[in-house]
Amino acid sequence: MEKYLKNILVVSFGFLLLFTAYGGLQSLQSSLHSEKGLGVASLSVVYGALILSSMFLPPMLIKQFGCKWTIVGSMCCYVAFSLGNFYASWYTLIPTSMILGLGGAPLWSAKCTYLTIAGNSYAQKAGKIGKDIINQYFGIFFLIFQSSGVWGNLISSLVFGQSPNTDISEADLTCCGAHDCLGELDRNGTKGPNKPSDTLIYTLLGIYTGSGVLAVSLVAVFLDQISANKEEGKKEKIPSFRSTFLATFRHLKDVRQCLLIPLTMYSGFEQGFLAGDYTKSYVTCALGINYVGYVMICFSATNSLCSMLFGKISQFTGRKALFVLAAIINLACIITLLLWKPHREYLAVFFIIPALWGISDAIWQTQTNDFVLYC
Repeated sequence: MEKYLKNILVVSFGFLLLFTAYGGLQSLQSSLHSEKGLGVASLSVVYGALILSSMFLPPMLIKQFGCKWTIVGSMCCYVAFSLGNFYASWYTLIPTSMILGLGGAPLWSAKCTYLTIAGNSYAQKAGKIGKDIINQYFGIFFLIFQSSGVWGNLISSLVFGQSPNTDISEADLTCCGAHDCLGELDRNGTKGPNKPSDTLIYTLLGIYTGSGVLAVSLVAVFLDQISANKEEGKKEKIPSFRSTFLATFRHLKDVRQCLLIPLTMYSGFEQGFLAGDYTKSYVTCALGINYVGYVMICFSATNSLCSMLFGKISQFTGRKALFVLAAIINLACIITLLLWKPHREYLAVFFIIPALWGISDAIWQTQTNDFVLYC
């Protein structure tokens, strides 16, 4: 038990350190790099490249290098994205975003494979049900992993909190929320919240890059290699690019896989909306960029706690009830955001909405990951 738990904790804390950096940067992209939509474009490239890499890279890399070294190599792609933010332009941020996206699919696939193999191995030795152990392992992982948003966003708010506050006029507030905050508010430096100084930005990026490097080192040194083969030294023939690419589309013959596509797409949409649109058009527009971190902490904290909770209770309630609950919460939040006009007077609402969003996202993440593995 100690051996398996140690490896689960190493993976979990490695992801914690890595996504402390990436999660904080993701929340700030649309606000920090608003010029001509660079920040939003970089996030779009990340997830576009992620889609492409999902088609062929994960099985090839995992079979060639194993789960451990696939995780290590993919983590390095995330560190490259942090480095690209030091001099944010279309020629630096877009290529590093593509590198990150290409490393994203192997990273998550290797993580899921590692947890699943570890869970089944322990269940077999302990005489327990593999599905229940895997659910618990995913719950532990997401409990630790989702807290990365707390630390990443806390760091950004503490660093940017050193910037002088700027009062936002009532006229500017009318452009916030569902009406969308005008992306050119601070083009002349006379309107909207002031952009943090370069010194503060570089300080934050240095912290994030160091966190990513520490994550790579932790996994490389302390994580044990794991294999699904009974014969540890057995080598499998690595499939060709063509066969791997076609194998991806063969899954479309399975009706269950086709029905999972909208679910996984929505999971990405709802995360992208909160990180890109909510932070820019509601929080930064009405409160200032230094509030982005504090608001996203509410999302990450509830997400982390509920991930552990839903990982435990799913075996009693089933997935359907939890998916319905997540859909109802998301729908209620969306209707509220469409009707609500953000203003400093309603400060609590800025925090309540991401907290509720975190509850629903915890369901989408834990249950979808587990659901895919059993289809």
